[in-house]
Amino acid sequence: MTKEGKEEVILIRVQKLRKEKWKKICSKRKISLTSLIIDSVENRILEDERKKILAFIEKQDNIFIKIETNINQIARIVNGQKFISQTELSNFQNQLKTIVDLKEKQNEIFLKIYSLIANDR
Repeated sequence: MTKEGKEEVILIRVQKLRKEKWKKICSKRKISLTSLIIDSVENRILEDERKKILAFIEKQDNIFIKIETNINQIARIVNGQKFISQTELSNFQNQLKTIVDLKEKQNEIFLKIYSLIANDR
């Protein structure tokens, strides 16, 4: 049973070639034919696309974790030496600003993605 109640069976007639084409699409995307039809009819994001989006978000998060780790390593080196040249400091500040800008853009994209996913279900 689903949240909305008992599931029903719907029989539809399609040409054999069309059915085979749909099955190939499903096989390629690793989704069920039922999912393909329901998500398409209800104008939802397909399950394989949802998984790609979540994988993208996770990858982006990992990239920023690596960047943050590098920033911490630079800070440790500077703290140990108690010195950083004006040129290095300026370069470092420019890189930090770039990261902040990218993170803001990423967060805007994520908000749009999350709203699509939330409105989708």
